[in-house]
Amino acid sequence: MRCPYCQHDRSRVLDTAHDARGGVRRRRECEKCGNRFSTYERPILATPLIVKRDGTREEFDRDKLIRGIRIACAKRPVSAAEIERLVGEIESSLQQMGRAEVPSRVVGDMVISGLKELDQLAYIRYAIVYLHMSDLQAIRDEIDRLLED
Repeated sequence: MRCPYCQHDRSRVLDTAHDARGGVRRRRECEKCGNRFSTYERPILATPLIVKRDGTREEFDRDKLIRGIRIACAKRPVSAAEIERLVGEIESSLQQMGRAEVPSRVVGDMVISGLKELDQLAYIRYAIVYLHMSDLQAIRDEIDRLLED
């Protein structure tokens, strides 16, 4: 593993931890400069192609999903770890489906349900774009549904 500080290619593993999704977090120390850094390893499993509304297909992009969720959660008390967990759960669910292609609607629905549990205001922000809420009445109706639950 190359050191992010001095680019030396040898480091010593100080600590290893495993997570529930099969990933491995390693705490390392560079043998040259002595700086410490963490690496995260996760197995590469095939994720299905995402079929967009217009019929085009694209690879599942974890970073794109994180960016979209971060925008919805901006200035909300939602930690980066919670966002990572949600994206990890979505990615894992897609992999477990075992399908070559999945409609983008499936991913959007997973995000919507995850945000609803995580932060209701972030959910509303995401839903406005995802559900094409074009007027205040539609937004108010969705807020009323949230308040009833």
